Parts: sequence; C-alpha cells; structure tokens
Amino acid sequence: MSIETSRDLRNLFIYQVYVRNYSKEGTFNALRKDLNRIKDLGVDIVYLLPIHPIGEKNRKGSLGSPYSIKDYFGINKELGTLEDFKILVEEIHRLDMSIMLDIVFNHTAFDSVLANNHPEYFYKKNGEYANKVGDWWDVTDLDFSKDKTLWKYLIDVLLYWTKLGVDGYRFDVASFLPIEFLSDMRNSVLKENPKTIFLSESVHGGLCKYLRDQNFKCLSESEIYQVFDMAYDYDTHPYFEGYLKGKSSFNRYLEELLRQEEIYPDNYVKMRNLENHDYGRFAKFVNNDLDKIRQWVSLTFFSRGATLIYNGQENCDDHLPSLFDKDMVSWNGPDISGLIKALKNITSQEITSHGVYSIDNVNKDVYLGYYQYKDNLLIGLFNVGLEEGDIVINLEDGVYENLITGKPVQVRNHKLSLMKEPIIINHKI
Repeated sequence: MSIETSRDLRNLFIYQVYVRNYSKEGTFNALRKDLNRIKDLGVDIVYLLPIHPIGEKNRKGSLGSPYSIKDYFGINKELGTLEDFKILVEEIHRLDMSIMLDIVFNHTAFDSVLANNHPEYFYKKNGEYANKVGDWWDVTDLDFSKDKTLWKYLIDVLLYWTKLGVDGYRFDVASFLPIEFLSDMRNSVLKENPKTIFLSESVHGGLCKYLRDQNFKCLSESEIYQVFDMAYDYDTHPYFEGYLKGKSSFNRYLEELLRQEEIYPDNYVKMRNLENHDYGRFAKFVNNDLDKIRQWVSLTFFSRGATLIYNGQENCDDHLPSLFDKDMVSWNGPDISGLIKALKNITSQEITSHGVYSIDNVNKDVYLGYYQYKDNLLIGLFNVGLEEGDIVINLEDGVYENLITGKPVQVRNHKLSLMKEPIIINHKI
C-alpha cells in the first residue's frame, strides 16, 4: 500500500454507476438530474463504469462491453458529449462529491485506436492478437514488456482525464499490470492532483495462481498495496460467496476478515461491497429476504474499510443488468435508502478508521464486532442467519440505544437477545 495513504479513506462511501443502464435515457445528463438523491444517501465518490467508445469487432451483445475500449481519449456518444461529461463533473464537485473513472489498461478492443496504430504494443500468440483469459474474446491484451512508450501513452490518458477534473481511478484487473508501470503512473498523476485516489480491482487468488502457472505475471493482494490506496475485497469473497451458497461456514468468512488485520499494512483500506457489475445481485442471493439484506448491508458498512454499493442496490434490485445490452436498473423494489444514510453517518467516524478492530466468534451465524478508540467502544451486531436466542456481549447490564433505529436494547447478565434488526451501539468505557 502506498505509505502516504490515509486511514480516513476507510470512511468513504462509493456509488457505482453504469450510465447506460442507470436510466431510460442512459446519459450523463440523466444521471446529473439524480445527483442530489445520490448525495443525500451520503455518497462521497460517484464511480462510473468505462465511458469510452466501444469496439465493434468481436462485440459482445447488441451494444458491446464498456470494457472493450476503442479510444481511451474519447467519449461513448450514446452517453453524451465531452461537454456533457464536463458539466457532470462540475455538478458532482458542486455537491462536494468526487468522481472516479473505471480504467482498463490490461486490454483494448480489437479495433481500438492503439491496435490500429501501434500493433507493437500488444500481446500476440502465433502472430495474432490474443488475450490471456479465454472468455474475454472481445478484447486483446496489451504487452507492457516490449515498448515503454506504451507506458507514457497510458499515463498521458490519466493526465488528460485528471486535468478534466477526475478525482480518482478504479483499475480493472489491476493485478495483471506491472508494478513498475503502476508506480510510475501513480507518481505522475499525483504531481497533477495530489489528492487522486487509486482503487485496485485485484483478482481472486485462484485466478492469480492460474495465470502464474501459465508463466504470466500476476500481482498478489499484498503487492497491489504498494501502489493503490484501496483494493477490492476479493481475497475474502470466496468465503463470503461460499457461505451464501451453503458451502462453508459463516465463521470461516469472519476468520478471513480478521486475518486482513494481520497480513496487510497498518493503513490498509479495503473496499467492501455485497455486489457490483461483475457479480450477481445480493438480493437474489438471499431470495429477496429484506431482513437478511438489512443485516448484510449493515455488516458491510461496519466492516473495516470503504463501502461501495452498485446502482439499484438501494432499491434491492434482484436483476443484474447486462453489460452488453440496454438492460435498465429496476428502481421499484424495497427502498433501504434510510438504512444506508443512517449507516453512513454512524460508521464515518475516527473510531472506525483509526480504532482497534476485533470480531468475536459466537458460534452462530452472527457478526459481533468491536472498534475501540480512546474511551469509546462501538459495537456492531448483525444477525445474518436470523438466529434466535441470546449471545454474550462485552457490555455491562443496562439499556442501550441502537444507533440505527433509535430503539432501546437491553443487556441482562451480559447477554443480548438476538433479533431481526441490525444493531450498532456506542458505549463510553
């Protein structure tokens, strides 16, 4: 991790937007009209999936994947114009939010500007454009080892967007990129804007090992932290998904969460999320059980790190929009915006960014976590399994306020009765 990364980034709330499918219009201008609602959720960063022109060769679906980029310096005309984008950036800044762009430097479309003008920049197999991951057949990989002018070109891409007001970058499959390039990139961009935030989509460990077994380089999560301020939570994701699918225990997932406190730098920042454009909607995972959704959303905000939600998650959308076609987000489900706003307010504190963090093993499908900082203790109790009965809790007997709901919570004999509502308690030590 970058040594200068602030622990305060753990308090960030990121809102991921796929502009094409966010609204009927699918444009920057339509998104701009909804920014006040997004701001009201407590959002700090509006993160847009790639906004560039999409390749036509080997295109997936009717409109193609935004990750098959034709021109890094261009704007996809279906989203609007460059001027529309500039106005969107201005409005995001006016509302005291930041804008983050999705950057895809591992590959381009087969008919990209770079592929047409600089074939020497690309990885080839048997003399033909190729990629290292077989199902990504709509893109061809860049080769960072042969021509350092590629590095300068891509850094210039970031400087261009930074000068237009972009505040941060989410790097697609960052683990596939050379650490030397990433270091040069970071230093160059920070000279233009020292407050730029870098988020890594590091890849699952299994994929990393697979690529290394094929003699390709792949950065581990620990290596990623040398450059990036935040990383995806993909090291724990197999255990999270394993629990939801009934293949592993909830305590196994909690063990991996707590292990991050041991193996990463002291100022590590994880980007916690239940869903994104790559993975299925969380509501569908739990069969639209609103009690489980509320428990898990609360756990996500309480866990150590920044938090991301994907557009539509605040309305419990259970349909994952296609990346390749017009397939709109549904805004008709149960609205949990009130819960999200409350959680943002409760968890954006010095205690969660700087406090000592621990998780108890209660031998139930229940998360019981603590932050301790100075004379404050913040306790999160999230009954993800909707268990019944009591659990032992590190509190004196008495009545406490659930900060999420404002309702009283009683502790008797150092035990608390489990309920369907998520609980956060603040206690002076």
